[in-house]
Amino acid sequence: MSNQLETGKKSLQVYGMPWGFFVIFSAVVLTATFMGKLPKGMIGAFPLMIVIGTIFGLIGDKTPIINTFLGGGAIVIIFGSAFLGTKFFGAGEAKFSLIPEAAVTTMRNFETGEGFLDFYIASLITGSIMGMNRKLLIKAAVRYLPAIIGGVLLAMGLAGLVGAISGYGAREAILFIAIPIMGGGMGAGAVPLSKIFGEGIPGSSAEKALSMMIPAVALGNALSIVAGGLLNRIGKAIPGITGGFGSKAQLLRVQGTNAAAQIALDPEYDKARNALNLGQMGAGLFMATTFFAFGAIINKFVPAIHGYAWMIISVAVVKALGILPQKFEICCYQWFQFVMNNLTGVLLVGIGVAYTDLNQIAAAFSPQYLLLVFMTVLGAIVGSGFIGKLVGFYPIDSSITAGLCMSNMGGTGDVAVLSASDRMELMPFAQISSRIGGAFMLILSSVILQILFH
Repeated sequence: MSNQLETGKKSLQVYGMPWGFFVIFSAVVLTATFMGKLPKGMIGAFPLMIVIGTIFGLIGDKTPIINTFLGGGAIVIIFGSAFLGTKFFGAGEAKFSLIPEAAVTTMRNFETGEGFLDFYIASLITGSIMGMNRKLLIKAAVRYLPAIIGGVLLAMGLAGLVGAISGYGAREAILFIAIPIMGGGMGAGAVPLSKIFGEGIPGSSAEKALSMMIPAVALGNALSIVAGGLLNRIGKAIPGITGGFGSKAQLLRVQGTNAAAQIALDPEYDKARNALNLGQMGAGLFMATTFFAFGAIINKFVPAIHGYAWMIISVAVVKALGILPQKFEICCYQWFQFVMNNLTGVLLVGIGVAYTDLNQIAAAFSPQYLLLVFMTVLGAIVGSGFIGKLVGFYPIDSSITAGLCMSNMGGTGDVAVLSASDRMELMPFAQISSRIGGAFMLILSSVILQILFH
């Protein structure tokens, strides 16, 4: 996200500008907000959500414990925004929130009614898949995906079993704890999952579903990071079950083969992919939204699977078969990078304001809930490690990449888990878990809901 604080030779940079300028622009936006002059729609929502997201993101990224174990800025943006928009103060009908109700309504409408959420998800999914190495995508389907599926199935199984025994409910534990934890984080996981659940579960809504998912995702991320460090220690104690750590880390049981190097992007392609081209970004915007429309068309004829899932399938097929010229793949990737770096904070503010019910989240916390989260992460570790060994992976490294990089919080969680386990060399595989694995969870959840509720 662009809310990172960057140190330059002349000044500190916040959201791509010197911090002093950011303060001035923020003061203008906040003045308009509290005077009741903030414009409605996108033109008012964007600046206010940028200000809120940037400030809370900086706090989360710079706060110890939170930045190490709890997801950093992303979590603080979500919960901080939810707190700002919740009517906690006053009594009865006179209760009020810390920001004007009109501003809360503007942000909520922008996130949901005006489609910003769908816009972000389409850009993220299309660009992330199109930006992958094609060989990596194909190899993943042959060998790596079974390891992911092993972790997912055991995670869901253990959560369902403990949920049934403890009285929480097997179905509830699987749907609102196990699946969100294994779903690939917030933006590409819990958020689209909540929309799928809101449309697929009678009497539910995306807001209600996401409020139940957020604590599971946050706790699952924290436990995954801790587990990464513990698995690293186990690997050092029993060298035969790991491919090594640090620069020697490898997943495949092939002597002398560096798995990451095998699936690296071609240098020329990588250079073109990262060379800024404004025209390409516009084409990427067009293609991302078109893939979203295509998913909606297929969903019209095959409603059993959600439109998001059809979009993912269509993008993956186009990428795997090389249907689009590389130039257009790069267009999608560059647009995705722009959206991810500049608008993720905006998205998370919208999640906090529109989807996060703090009262419902507080009610969810209990020893029983924590146990279910723990069993989900444990299932991810054991299932992916076992299946990974069967398909030719080192079990420790399979547990970390195909297991913990599924149960963490997406891209930031990947960095944290691999750092804790000293296996940054395995980042390409972690990215499969966050991108393809997360997409698989969206498809799986659509199928499960059809089985359970139709």
